[in-house]
Amino acid sequence: MKKFFFLLIFFALSSCKKENIEGIIIGKTLFENQSLSENKELESIIKLTLKGDYNSLKKLNQFPCSASGCYDKGYILTQIIYKMGETKFIEMTSKLDQKEIYEIDGYIKVGLEYGDNNYDGKMDNKTSQNEFPTLMQKINILLNN
Repeated sequence: MKKFFFLLIFFALSSCKKENIEGIIIGKTLFENQSLSENKELESIIKLTLKGDYNSLKKLNQFPCSASGCYDKGYILTQIIYKMGETKFIEMTSKLDQKEIYEIDGYIKVGLEYGDNNYDGKMDNKTSQNEFPTLMQKINILLNN
């Protein structure tokens, strides 16, 4: 009976995790490998980032991930950019240091390559230069200063 009770609690708690936060999909690997508290933290980070809080963007950049979970984090970033727009995202990145910008640049690239950003239904390879030309230009300028 005790075993059943713990199993029931485990399933109840794991079902409280969210895979979709305000239209932002958390990739399978990142979702499955995070605890309920990590999922709640990610939920808060995503919501605040969507509101333009650059400190939350910093937290998202530092949010733990491993292996393909980091591809999922990149996918989260690209969805945020699509949702909020390049201009607002550029404002947020302007407040980051070079190391953070370099990391975000990498996450954007893997997010486009491995994430499911095929909103138009085409399975073409999306690149950061094609999808976010203004943002990539700004990132290149910030990285080269």
